Amino acid sequence: MAAEADPPAPHRSAMTAEEVLTTTRSVRRRLDLDRPVALETVRECLKTALQAPSGSNAQRWRFVVVTDPERRAAIGATYRKACAAYLDSPSAAGSLFADDPEQAQVQQRVHASITYLAERMGRVPVLVIPCLQLPGAGALPAGNQAGLWGSLLPAAWSYMLAARTRGLATAWTTLHLTYEGEVADVLGLPDDVRQGALIPTAHHTGSTFRPARRRPLDEVLHVDGWRHADG
Repeated sequence: MAAEADPPAPHRSAMTAEEVLTTTRSVRRRLDLDRPVALETVRECLKTALQAPSGSNAQRWRFVVVTDPERRAAIGATYRKACAAYLDSPSAAGSLFADDPEQAQVQQRVHASITYLAERMGRVPVLVIPCLQLPGAGALPAGNQAGLWGSLLPAAWSYMLAARTRGLATAWTTLHLTYEGEVADVLGLPDDVRQGALIPTAHHTGSTFRPARRRPLDEVLHVDGWRHADG
């Protein structure tokens, strides 16, 4: 029997850079769990991701793309377990900004969407896991690791932006890293490979993508040193 062909790749959308940057959201509820995603489309997005900066041009990034149903289900079970602990913690989305009624409503919606995705992660058509292959046995260095992960996370974000232009939805998640070793075992990752994120990738339902509400720039901007807005 001939192998089933990949579904046709979606056409690339003609969006401005600013539109892509301001409307690429973490999509959790509107992932289409039933529509296949063409592997070639994922490859195109990853080719774009490889243009991201890499410290010393080392390019130690590795991308594990998971489409096998059994492996996706196993990863989904691990993610669900990690998410349950997170949702019960003081740092959970629904526990933040309790003194701001308007923002608290937003946080409750985010909390609910995180729960929704956790229950369905194993059914998302494609899971992309950005990794770093480190020298030695894969031990993470002590102290500040910004330079290390700064050589992977921009590429992961570029992947999500590229997916947005091709009609795909993604979400930035890292909760599974609590049980990183379990996922490594599912995928047969060598000891020197460390995971940086888990990015569910699917077509989306609905068509409304708009900038999210964020704090005003002047509340988070400090020019020429750490200064409060009133000083």
